[in-house]
Amino acid sequence: MAGQDIWWSYWYFHLPNYAFSVLFYTLIGRFLLGGILHPDSPNYIFRWFRRLTDWLMRPVAFITPSIFPTMVLAPIAAFWVAIARVVFFMVMYAAGLTPRMPAASS
Repeated sequence: MAGQDIWWSYWYFHLPNYAFSVLFYTLIGRFLLGGILHPDSPNYIFRWFRRLTDWLMRPVAFITPSIFPTMVLAPIAAFWVAIARVVFFMVMYAAGLTPRMPAASS
């Protein structure tokens, strides 16, 4: 019961944190599959990875210097998602809105 309580008590922290992690790992998967599949591949997993991350690839492509090949935009986007996730945690922690471990009693 306590496990459910900690999740539901902090749903506003856990849901965005989960979304950041799904986006991060989807970008990594897109990069790895992009190395072995062509961009119009009928592979359904790769198509869904592209659908879930295309909205993020456009702004990343805009701010990334054109010297980088298109292939490496996914790990660059994953880096920015990881930074956003850490910043999100730091802001929520500073505001006291994250789950905390109880103090150890001696």
